[in-house]
Amino acid sequence: MSVISLNRSSTRRPEFPVAGRSIISVQGAEVSFGEKHILKGIDLDIRCGEVLAVVGPNGAGKSTLVNVITADVELSAGKVIIDDEVEYSWSTRELAMRRAVLLQDIGLAFPFTVLEVVEMGRSPWAGMRESQHDDLIVSGAMSRTETVQFAARKFTSLSGGEKARVALARVLAQATPALLLDEPTAPMDIRHQELVLQQAREYAATGGAVVIIVHNLDLAGAYADRIAVISDGTIVAQGPPTDVLTADLVGDVYDYPVTIVADPNTGAPLVVPVRAGRKDS
Repeated sequence: MSVISLNRSSTRRPEFPVAGRSIISVQGAEVSFGEKHILKGIDLDIRCGEVLAVVGPNGAGKSTLVNVITADVELSAGKVIIDDEVEYSWSTRELAMRRAVLLQDIGLAFPFTVLEVVEMGRSPWAGMRESQHDDLIVSGAMSRTETVQFAARKFTSLSGGEKARVALARVLAQATPALLLDEPTAPMDIRHQELVLQQAREYAATGGAVVIIVHNLDLAGAYADRIAVISDGTIVAQGPPTDVLTADLVGDVYDYPVTIVADPNTGAPLVVPVRAGRKDS
């Protein structure tokens, strides 16, 4: 866990998020490991008031993109702008005030209670005026993720899906202008997958920016304002779900034929793999 400086006098608070404003901008991002090029000139704006879904096949570079934004992976070229300044100009604490990150590997081995884990989300605001609302914010985050009933349990005793919901509560409690969620729905049942995306939409409705990496294209189509498709380290398409989720593009990127149909209730695109009919004996 990173140590966050508590020097209040020099700490710059983020501005209140304004819908449409780019809170994070990835510009010409390239990442290489030896001879292998993972990201190849990625340009991507992450805007307040919007849910951006990042999709693509395994190994396309989606998680590396998140790690670039969190400065956990070094760029070979390009830069990341956060809140109008290059990422490295912010202190660790100032970055934690601007973007909350939920990674695939939660990696928490110590026997903290669920309540303690969620309270960790408030650590960037310790000693600041915002900390007077800590209890209310933590309580609200746990209520929205349906984790209140786990409050006294040890985090390590939870199932994979329960841990993922607690981790989501922690980043919601951090109350930053931007949320970065790397495959948060992977261990969840269908009900809680929908819950996570509903929370993403509600967060964006308050002016926050949400980036979610998700494998379920139907979830992306139903809840995202914009979808960015990454294939072989490059963004091959981005835009509204109905523009991006086409049979030709999805079939080409995933190397598998699909049919796109409209959800009968919402009109959102549904991706149906083309399957051979089952032959009953």
